[in-house]
Parts: sequence; structure tokens; C-alpha cells
Amino acid sequence: MNWDTWLMATHHHDYHERYHHGNWCCWYDFGMGALGDWGAHILDTVHEFLDLGLPYEVTPLKLEGHNDYFFPMSSTLLFRFPRRGDMPAVDITWYDGVDNVPPVPAGYGTSDIDPNIPTVAGGKLQPTRLNPGKIIYSKDLIFKGGSHGSTLSIIPEELAKEMEPRLPEVPESTSNHYANFLLACRGDEKAHSPFEIAGPLSQVFCLGVMAQRLNTPILFDRNTKEVTNNPFANAMLTGIPPRKGWEEYYKI
Repeated sequence: MNWDTWLMATHHHDYHERYHHGNWCCWYDFGMGALGDWGAHILDTVHEFLDLGLPYEVTPLKLEGHNDYFFPMSSTLLFRFPRRGDMPAVDITWYDGVDNVPPVPAGYGTSDIDPNIPTVAGGKLQPTRLNPGKIIYSKDLIFKGGSHGSTLSIIPEELAKEMEPRLPEVPESTSNHYANFLLACRGDEKAHSPFEIAGPLSQVFCLGVMAQRLNTPILFDRNTKEVTNNPFANAMLTGIPPRKGWEEYYKI
């Protein structure tokens, strides 16, 4: 392993095992915590299909064990999105960490580990009281889903069965996750998560991480793309300059 190459653009750190394997996500200098790691596989559904874009506010509701070096042991973050055309405003509450689960609606059913979730840091995901996933509340219905390629389902199960004959058919995917990537590289298919989807979603997580790291609410102007309530946070949007020798890879 070439440690200098692994560090890439971040400033130099001497090698330590606590920086490597799955641990790298936990450090502000290297990763984006559970939000950046799992959020892309959990919040992508609602972000894409409700055309959420960027939030106008991110508020930390709970940060257990906050410090200046690595992510809190537990985080609850409230993301607020405005009206978009004829679609109403949307709030997303993100929960992660130790002993930090959302309230579960009646009729939720079991919380099984989704088979679509890959191994974590070389080992299987350990069962918890509530496994990774999402609960979506609409005006009339409640949905639950797991992470990664899981299917959303209406809850409670009795209502889902009653509505089943009226639901549209879900088209079968023409390729799995891995084949799609290769076919998209060849131009034969559109990527399941192209940059126009993944890019804005990653920006949402960056604002969430900023609220975690600074332990403060973030007010964001979606038009000017600026943080309006905290000059220090606004300066963070630019990012730390890349380490010497990596500048060319960060030129646009």
C-alpha cells in the first residue's frame, strides 16, 4: 500500500490503523461519516423523485459526543427543502449512530436486514433494533424501504394488499448494478445514478456534514449557493486547497 497515494489531496497524516479500513469514514479529514456513507443509498429515492435540490436549512437536533476531529457517536439532523413548483415543502430527518433510531409508525412490521446491503468493512452488517432504511410520510400514505437497491412498500401490510391491484407495474431493470456501470461506460445504457443525480445529492450531504462539524444550524441560499448565517461555514464551501502535488486533479 502506498500511504501517500491513499492520502491523495488531504494534508499529510502519519499512517495509523485507526485511519484505515472502515475507520476512515469517521474522521472529518477523510470522510463524511454515516451521512455521506449511507445517505447516498437511503435518501436517493426521495431526493431524485421529489426533485428536492439543495436544502435551505440544516439543523443538528442531536450530536452525541461532538468534537473537532471525528464524527459524533450519534447524530440527528433536520434538512428542510422549500416548495418546488406545485410540490409542497419537504422535511427530512436523518438519524445515525448509537442508540439513535426514529419513531416507528404503527404497522411498520419487521426490520429485516435487506439482502441488497453489501458487507461493511469486510464483515456482515450486524442486526440492530432498526436496520438501515427509510420511512417516507406522504399526505395519505406511509412507505418503508431499506438501503441500496431495496423496494419501497406501503405500510401497514393490509393497506398494501388492498391497494395492490391499483398500483402501477414496476418495470424490471434491464441490468444489475454492476452491469449497468459497464454498459453506461460504453454508452449502451444510462447510469442508474449519473452525475446529475449524484452530484446534487452529495452537496446535500456536504451541508449536513458542515452542520455536524460546526455543531450549528446552517442557513443556505439556494440561489446564490451561500451560507447566510455563518461566515466561517460559508468559507468552508470552498474547501481546503489540495496538498502539493495534487493540484492538477482539482482543476475544473
